[in-house]
Amino acid sequence: MAKPVSIEVWNPNGKYRVVSTKSMPGTRWINLLIEQDCRVEICTQKKTILSVEDIIALIGDKCDGVIGQLTEDWGETLFSALSRAGGKAFSNMAVGYNNVDVNAANKYGVAVGNTPGVLTETTAELAASLSLAAARRIVEADEFMRAGLYDGWLPHLFVGNLLKGQTVGVIGAGRIGSAYARMMIEGFKMNLIYYDLYQSTRLEKFVTAYGEFLKANGEQPVTWRRAATMDEVLREADVISLHPILDKTTYHLINKDSLATMKKEAILVNCSRGPVVDEVALVEHLKHNPMFRVGLDVFEEEPYMKPGLSDMKNAIVVPHIASASKWTREGMATLAALNVLGKIKGYPVWSDPNRVEPFLNGNVPPPAACPSIVNAKVLSLPVSKL
Repeated sequence: MAKPVSIEVWNPNGKYRVVSTKSMPGTRWINLLIEQDCRVEICTQKKTILSVEDIIALIGDKCDGVIGQLTEDWGETLFSALSRAGGKAFSNMAVGYNNVDVNAANKYGVAVGNTPGVLTETTAELAASLSLAAARRIVEADEFMRAGLYDGWLPHLFVGNLLKGQTVGVIGAGRIGSAYARMMIEGFKMNLIYYDLYQSTRLEKFVTAYGEFLKANGEQPVTWRRAATMDEVLREADVISLHPILDKTTYHLINKDSLATMKKEAILVNCSRGPVVDEVALVEHLKHNPMFRVGLDVFEEEPYMKPGLSDMKNAIVVPHIASASKWTREGMATLAALNVLGKIKGYPVWSDPNRVEPFLNGNVPPPAACPSIVNAKVLSLPVSKL
Protein backbone atom coordinates (compact mmCIF):
# COMPACT_ATOMS: atom_id res chain seq x y z
CA MET A 1 0.00 0.00 0.00
CA ALA A 2 1.34 3.40 -1.04
CA LYS A 3 2.28 5.83 1.71
CA PRO A 4 0.01 8.88 2.01
CA VAL A 5 1.29 12.06 0.39
CA SER A 6 0.82 15.50 1.96
CA ILE A 7 -1.61 17.78 0.14
CA GLU A 8 -3.24 21.20 0.24
CA VAL A 9 -6.97 21.20 -0.54
CA TRP A 10 -9.03 23.92 -2.21
CA ASN A 11 -12.83 23.78 -2.44
CA PRO A 12 -13.15 20.49 -0.50
CA ASN A 13 -16.80 19.95 -1.49
CA GLY A 14 -16.20 20.25 -5.23
CA LYS A 15 -17.85 17.71 -7.51
CA TYR A 16 -14.76 16.90 -9.60
CA ARG A 17 -11.43 15.92 -8.04
CA VAL A 18 -8.37 17.37 -9.78
CA VAL A 19 -4.87 16.67 -8.49
CA SER A 20 -1.74 18.73 -9.15
CA THR A 21 1.50 16.91 -8.45
CA LYS A 22 3.25 20.21 -7.73
CA SER A 23 2.38 23.66 -6.50
CA MET A 24 2.28 25.93 -9.57
CA PRO A 25 2.73 29.71 -9.96
CA GLY A 26 -0.24 32.02 -9.65
CA THR A 27 -3.77 31.39 -8.41
CA ARG A 28 -5.82 31.87 -11.56
CA TRP A 29 -5.49 28.21 -12.49
CA ILE A 30 -6.89 27.23 -9.08
CA ASN A 31 -9.75 29.71 -9.30
CA LEU A 32 -10.73 28.54 -12.79
CA LEU A 33 -11.02 24.96 -11.53
CA ILE A 34 -12.93 25.99 -8.40
CA GLU A 35 -15.40 28.06 -10.46
CA GLN A 36 -16.29 24.88 -12.34
CA ASP A 37 -16.98 22.90 -9.15
CA CYS A 38 -13.61 21.17 -8.87
CA ARG A 39 -11.98 20.06 -5.65
CA VAL A 40 -8.29 20.90 -6.16
CA GLU A 41 -5.63 18.93 -4.33
CA ILE A 42 -2.05 20.17 -4.58
CA CYS A 43 0.81 17.94 -3.49
CA THR A 44 2.97 19.62 -0.86
CA GLN A 45 5.38 16.72 -0.36
CA LYS A 46 8.94 18.06 0.03
CA LYS A 47 10.34 16.08 -2.88
CA THR A 48 11.56 17.67 -6.10
CA ILE A 49 10.57 14.65 -8.19
CA LEU A 50 7.68 12.41 -7.19
CA SER A 51 7.95 8.67 -7.68
CA VAL A 52 5.32 6.60 -9.49
CA GLU A 53 4.22 5.28 -6.09
CA ASP A 54 3.78 8.83 -4.79
CA ILE A 55 1.57 9.75 -7.74
CA ILE A 56 -0.50 6.58 -7.39
CA ALA A 57 -1.14 7.59 -3.78
CA LEU A 58 -2.21 11.05 -4.96
CA ILE A 59 -4.58 9.61 -7.57
CA GLY A 60 -6.30 7.41 -4.99
CA ASP A 61 -9.62 5.68 -5.65
CA LYS A 62 -11.42 8.57 -7.35
CA CYS A 63 -9.73 11.16 -9.50
CA ASP A 64 -11.10 13.02 -12.52
CA GLY A 65 -7.84 14.48 -13.78
CA VAL A 66 -4.18 15.18 -12.97
CA ILE A 67 -1.87 18.07 -13.73
CA GLY A 68 1.70 16.75 -13.78
CA GLN A 69 5.28 17.73 -14.51
CA LEU A 70 7.85 16.79 -17.13
CA THR A 71 10.03 15.14 -14.46
CA GLU A 72 7.45 12.41 -13.88
CA ASP A 73 7.22 9.02 -15.57
CA TRP A 74 3.74 8.88 -17.03
CA GLY A 75 3.42 5.42 -18.52
CA GLU A 76 1.29 2.29 -18.31
CA THR A 77 1.30 2.15 -14.50
CA LEU A 78 0.06 5.69 -13.91
CA PHE A 79 -2.46 5.80 -16.74
CA SER A 80 -3.87 2.47 -15.56
CA ALA A 81 -4.21 3.87 -12.03
CA LEU A 82 -5.84 7.07 -13.30
CA SER A 83 -8.27 5.11 -15.43
CA ARG A 84 -9.24 2.85 -12.50
CA ALA A 85 -9.97 6.01 -10.50
CA GLY A 86 -12.30 7.25 -13.25
CA GLY A 87 -9.89 9.82 -14.65
CA LYS A 88 -9.92 10.80 -18.31
CA ALA A 89 -7.48 13.71 -18.38
CA PHE A 90 -3.80 14.37 -17.73
CA SER A 91 -1.85 17.48 -18.66
CA ASN A 92 1.86 18.17 -18.50
CA MET A 93 2.75 21.69 -17.36
CA ALA A 94 5.17 21.76 -20.29
CA VAL A 95 5.22 22.01 -24.04
CA GLY A 96 7.20 18.76 -24.29
CA TYR A 97 5.89 15.35 -23.35
CA ASN A 98 8.89 13.05 -23.68
CA ASN A 99 8.02 11.80 -20.20
CA VAL A 100 4.61 10.59 -21.37
CA ASP A 101 3.82 7.25 -23.02
CA VAL A 102 1.04 8.54 -25.25
CA ASN A 103 0.24 5.03 -26.49
CA ALA A 104 -0.46 3.96 -22.91
CA ALA A 105 -2.71 7.00 -22.48
CA ASN A 106 -4.55 6.06 -25.68
CA LYS A 107 -5.04 2.52 -24.39
CA TYR A 108 -6.85 3.85 -21.32
CA GLY A 109 -8.68 6.65 -23.13
CA VAL A 110 -6.86 9.42 -21.25
CA ALA A 111 -6.48 12.79 -22.98
CA VAL A 112 -2.90 14.12 -22.74
CA GLY A 113 -2.52 17.89 -22.60
CA ASN A 114 0.52 20.12 -23.00
CA THR A 115 1.15 23.87 -22.98
CA PRO A 116 2.61 25.22 -26.24
CA GLY A 117 2.28 28.79 -27.44
CA VAL A 118 3.18 30.42 -24.13
CA LEU A 119 6.91 29.63 -23.94
CA THR A 120 8.20 31.02 -27.25
CA GLU A 121 9.50 34.46 -26.35
CA THR A 122 10.56 33.47 -22.82
CA THR A 123 12.67 30.56 -24.05
CA ALA A 124 14.15 32.63 -26.86
CA GLU A 125 15.05 35.36 -24.35
CA LEU A 126 16.99 32.90 -22.19
CA ALA A 127 18.84 31.55 -25.24
CA ALA A 128 19.75 35.14 -26.14
CA SER A 129 20.81 35.79 -22.53
CA LEU A 130 23.09 32.75 -22.52
CA SER A 131 24.55 33.81 -25.87
CA LEU A 132 25.43 37.27 -24.58
CA ALA A 133 26.66 36.00 -21.21
CA ALA A 134 28.96 33.49 -22.94
CA ALA A 135 30.21 36.01 -25.48
CA ARG A 136 31.15 38.57 -22.82
CA ARG A 137 32.17 36.01 -20.15
CA ILE A 138 29.79 37.56 -17.65
CA VAL A 139 29.60 34.62 -15.24
CA GLU A 140 33.38 34.26 -15.09
CA ALA A 141 33.76 37.98 -14.46
CA ASP A 142 31.07 37.97 -11.77
CA GLU A 143 32.77 35.11 -9.89
CA PHE A 144 36.14 36.87 -10.23
CA MET A 145 34.70 40.08 -8.79
CA ARG A 146 32.93 38.34 -5.88
CA ALA A 147 36.12 36.49 -4.99
CA GLY A 148 37.86 39.84 -4.41
CA LEU A 149 40.39 39.23 -7.18
CA TYR A 150 39.85 42.50 -9.06
CA ASP A 151 42.66 44.94 -8.30
CA GLY A 152 42.44 47.20 -11.35
CA TRP A 153 41.70 47.39 -15.06
CA LEU A 154 43.87 45.34 -17.39
CA PRO A 155 43.89 45.26 -21.22
CA HIS A 156 43.40 41.48 -21.38
CA LEU A 157 40.96 41.05 -18.50
CA PHE A 158 38.00 38.88 -19.59
CA VAL A 159 38.23 39.75 -23.26
CA GLY A 160 35.25 38.17 -25.02
CA ASN A 161 33.52 38.25 -28.39
CA LEU A 162 31.79 41.16 -30.15
CA LEU A 163 28.48 39.96 -31.60
CA LYS A 164 27.77 42.83 -33.99
CA GLY A 165 28.39 41.85 -37.58
CA GLN A 166 29.08 38.20 -36.75
CA THR A 167 26.96 35.24 -37.81
CA VAL A 168 24.31 33.61 -35.68
CA GLY A 169 23.41 30.03 -36.53
CA VAL A 170 20.07 28.43 -35.69
CA ILE A 171 19.44 24.69 -35.82
CA GLY A 172 15.65 24.36 -35.96
CA ALA A 173 13.93 27.54 -37.06
CA GLY A 174 10.50 26.90 -35.60
CA ARG A 175 8.70 29.34 -33.32
CA ILE A 176 11.39 29.51 -30.64
CA GLY A 177 14.35 29.31 -33.02
CA SER A 178 12.91 32.08 -35.17
CA ALA A 179 12.15 34.29 -32.16
CA TYR A 180 15.74 33.82 -30.94
CA ALA A 181 17.10 34.65 -34.41
CA ARG A 182 15.09 37.87 -34.58
CA MET A 183 16.38 38.95 -31.16
CA MET A 184 20.00 38.38 -32.14
CA ILE A 185 19.62 39.97 -35.57
CA GLU A 186 17.73 43.07 -34.50
CA GLY A 187 19.52 43.38 -31.16
CA PHE A 188 23.10 42.85 -32.35
CA LYS A 189 22.88 43.25 -36.13
CA MET A 190 24.11 39.72 -36.73
CA ASN A 191 23.85 37.84 -40.00
CA LEU A 192 21.84 34.61 -40.05
CA ILE A 193 22.48 31.11 -41.25
CA TYR A 194 19.88 28.51 -40.34
CA TYR A 195 19.13 24.86 -40.92
CA ASP A 196 15.64 23.42 -40.85
CA LEU A 197 13.83 20.74 -42.84
CA TYR A 198 11.24 23.40 -43.68
CA GLN A 199 11.83 26.87 -45.07
CA SER A 200 11.20 29.65 -42.54
CA THR A 201 9.68 32.18 -44.92
CA ARG A 202 8.56 34.62 -42.23
CA LEU A 203 12.02 34.71 -40.69
CA GLU A 204 13.64 35.25 -44.07
CA LYS A 205 11.26 38.13 -44.83
CA PHE A 206 12.02 39.70 -41.45
CA VAL A 207 15.79 39.61 -42.01
CA THR A 208 15.40 40.96 -45.54
CA ALA A 209 13.22 43.85 -44.37
CA TYR A 210 15.57 44.66 -41.48
CA GLY A 211 18.54 44.57 -43.83
CA GLU A 212 16.82 47.06 -46.13
CA PHE A 213 16.06 49.31 -43.16
CA LEU A 214 19.72 49.32 -42.09
CA LYS A 215 20.88 50.01 -45.64
CA ALA A 216 18.46 52.92 -45.98
CA ASN A 217 20.01 54.40 -42.85
CA GLY A 218 23.55 54.11 -44.14
CA GLU A 219 24.45 50.95 -42.20
CA GLN A 220 25.71 47.58 -43.30
CA PRO A 221 22.65 45.41 -44.03
CA VAL A 222 22.20 42.04 -42.33
CA THR A 223 21.89 38.92 -44.46
CA TRP A 224 20.34 35.46 -44.21
CA ARG A 225 21.00 32.06 -45.73
CA ARG A 226 19.23 28.74 -45.36
CA ALA A 227 21.92 26.07 -45.16
CA ALA A 228 21.62 22.82 -47.09
CA THR A 229 23.15 20.88 -44.20
CA MET A 230 23.61 21.32 -40.47
CA ASP A 231 27.38 21.12 -40.93
CA GLU A 232 27.29 24.37 -42.90
CA VAL A 233 25.82 26.13 -39.87
CA LEU A 234 28.38 24.55 -37.54
CA ARG A 235 31.30 25.59 -39.76
CA GLU A 236 30.23 29.15 -40.47
CA ALA A 237 28.38 30.49 -37.41
CA ASP A 238 30.03 32.32 -34.52
CA VAL A 239 27.09 31.68 -32.19
CA ILE A 240 24.92 28.57 -32.60
CA SER A 241 21.63 27.98 -30.81
CA LEU A 242 19.92 24.59 -30.83
CA HIS A 243 16.14 24.42 -31.22
CA PRO A 244 15.31 20.99 -32.69
CA ILE A 245 12.80 18.47 -31.44
CA LEU A 246 14.24 15.43 -29.66
CA ASP A 247 13.89 12.15 -31.53
CA LYS A 248 16.16 9.38 -32.81
CA THR A 249 17.60 11.66 -35.51
CA THR A 250 18.56 14.45 -33.11
CA TYR A 251 19.90 12.38 -30.20
CA HIS A 252 23.56 13.48 -29.73
CA LEU A 253 23.19 15.80 -32.70
CA ILE A 254 26.13 17.66 -31.18
CA ASN A 255 28.93 15.13 -30.67
CA LYS A 256 32.69 14.82 -30.98
CA ASP A 257 32.63 15.17 -34.77
CA SER A 258 30.17 18.06 -34.95
CA LEU A 259 32.03 19.95 -32.21
CA ALA A 260 35.26 19.57 -34.19
CA THR A 261 33.49 21.19 -37.13
CA MET A 262 32.80 24.41 -35.22
CA LYS A 263 35.07 27.43 -34.92
CA LYS A 264 37.57 27.33 -32.04
CA GLU A 265 36.00 30.47 -30.48
CA ALA A 266 32.39 29.61 -31.26
CA ILE A 267 29.55 29.77 -28.74
CA LEU A 268 27.04 26.94 -28.44
CA VAL A 269 23.67 27.38 -26.70
CA ASN A 270 21.13 24.68 -25.87
CA CYS A 271 17.68 25.49 -24.49
CA SER A 272 15.92 22.65 -26.32
CA ARG A 273 16.44 19.11 -24.98
CA GLY A 274 19.45 17.83 -23.05
CA PRO A 275 20.17 14.63 -25.05
CA VAL A 276 20.64 16.69 -28.22
CA VAL A 277 24.19 17.29 -26.89
CA ASP A 278 26.69 14.54 -26.04
CA GLU A 279 27.87 15.99 -22.72
CA VAL A 280 30.89 13.70 -22.41
CA ALA A 281 32.17 14.86 -25.80
CA LEU A 282 31.34 18.46 -24.88
CA VAL A 283 33.40 18.33 -21.68
CA GLU A 284 36.43 17.07 -23.61
CA HIS A 285 35.97 19.77 -26.24
CA LEU A 286 35.74 22.49 -23.58
CA LYS A 287 38.92 21.19 -21.93
CA HIS A 288 40.95 21.34 -25.13
CA ASN A 289 39.43 24.56 -26.50
CA PRO A 290 39.40 27.16 -23.71
CA MET A 291 38.03 29.92 -25.97
CA PHE A 292 35.07 27.77 -27.03
CA ARG A 293 32.09 28.57 -24.81
CA VAL A 294 28.74 27.00 -24.12
CA GLY A 295 25.48 27.98 -22.43
CA LEU A 296 23.25 25.12 -21.29
CA ASP A 297 19.76 25.18 -19.80
CA VAL A 298 19.08 21.46 -20.26
CA PHE A 299 21.11 18.32 -19.64
CA GLU A 300 21.28 14.71 -20.76
CA GLU A 301 20.28 13.15 -17.44
CA GLU A 302 18.61 15.88 -15.43
CA PRO A 303 19.02 16.86 -12.71
CA TYR A 304 22.61 15.61 -13.12
CA MET A 305 25.49 16.90 -15.24
CA LYS A 306 28.14 14.64 -16.72
CA PRO A 307 31.41 14.61 -14.73
CA GLY A 308 33.65 17.59 -15.34
CA LEU A 309 31.07 19.92 -16.83
CA SER A 310 30.59 21.93 -13.64
CA ASP A 311 34.36 22.54 -13.47
CA MET A 312 34.54 24.17 -16.88
CA LYS A 313 35.01 27.95 -16.69
CA ASN A 314 33.96 28.22 -20.33
CA ALA A 315 30.54 26.69 -19.60
CA ILE A 316 27.49 28.52 -18.29
CA VAL A 317 24.99 26.10 -16.76
CA VAL A 318 21.53 27.05 -15.48
CA PRO A 319 18.83 24.73 -14.04
CA HIS A 320 16.23 24.39 -16.84
CA ILE A 321 14.82 27.90 -16.44
CA ALA A 322 14.03 28.76 -20.08
CA SER A 323 10.31 29.10 -19.31
CA ALA A 324 10.87 30.73 -15.93
CA SER A 325 9.27 34.11 -16.42
CA LYS A 326 6.32 34.91 -14.19
CA TRP A 327 3.96 35.44 -17.13
CA THR A 328 4.95 32.21 -18.84
CA ARG A 329 4.90 29.93 -15.81
CA GLU A 330 1.51 31.26 -14.66
CA GLY A 331 0.27 30.84 -18.23
CA MET A 332 1.53 27.26 -18.36
CA ALA A 333 -0.30 26.47 -15.12
CA THR A 334 -3.50 28.00 -16.52
CA LEU A 335 -3.29 26.07 -19.79
CA ALA A 336 -2.57 22.78 -18.04
CA ALA A 337 -5.52 23.26 -15.70
CA LEU A 338 -7.82 24.17 -18.60
CA ASN A 339 -6.76 21.06 -20.53
CA VAL A 340 -7.89 18.88 -17.62
CA LEU A 341 -11.00 20.94 -16.93
CA GLY A 342 -12.01 20.95 -20.59
CA LYS A 343 -11.89 17.17 -20.83
CA ILE A 344 -13.82 16.77 -17.56
CA LYS A 345 -16.52 19.12 -18.85
CA GLY A 346 -16.64 17.54 -22.30
CA TYR A 347 -15.36 20.62 -24.14
CA PRO A 348 -13.91 20.33 -27.66
CA VAL A 349 -10.22 20.86 -28.42
CA TRP A 350 -8.99 24.34 -29.41
CA SER A 351 -8.18 24.44 -33.13
CA ASP A 352 -4.80 26.19 -32.82
CA PRO A 353 -2.77 25.28 -29.70
CA ASN A 354 -0.22 28.01 -30.43
CA ARG A 355 -2.84 30.78 -30.31
CA VAL A 356 -3.31 30.84 -26.57
CA GLU A 357 -4.05 34.51 -25.85
CA PRO A 358 -7.81 33.94 -25.36
CA PHE A 359 -7.02 31.52 -22.52
CA LEU A 360 -4.55 33.85 -20.81
CA ASN A 361 -6.64 37.02 -20.71
CA GLY A 362 -7.57 37.26 -17.03
CA ASN A 363 -10.25 39.89 -17.70
CA VAL A 364 -12.63 37.56 -19.52
CA PRO A 365 -13.64 33.90 -19.07
CA PRO A 366 -11.51 31.48 -21.13
CA PRO A 367 -13.03 29.75 -24.17
CA ALA A 368 -14.97 26.55 -23.50
CA ALA A 369 -12.25 24.39 -25.00
CA CYS A 370 -9.16 22.34 -24.14
CA PRO A 371 -6.16 24.50 -25.17
CA SER A 372 -4.00 21.59 -26.40
CA ILE A 373 -4.55 17.80 -26.39
CA VAL A 374 -1.77 15.92 -28.16
CA ASN A 375 -3.76 12.70 -28.72
CA ALA A 376 -7.04 14.37 -29.68
CA LYS A 377 -7.20 12.69 -33.10
CA VAL A 378 -6.60 9.19 -31.72
CA LEU A 379 -9.33 9.72 -29.13
CA SER A 380 -11.61 11.25 -31.79
CA LEU A 381 -12.18 14.39 -29.71
CA PRO A 382 -14.17 17.14 -31.43
CA VAL A 383 -12.44 20.36 -32.53
CA SER A 384 -13.71 23.72 -31.33
CA LYS A 385 -15.32 26.04 -33.86
CA LEU A 386 -14.92 29.10 -31.63
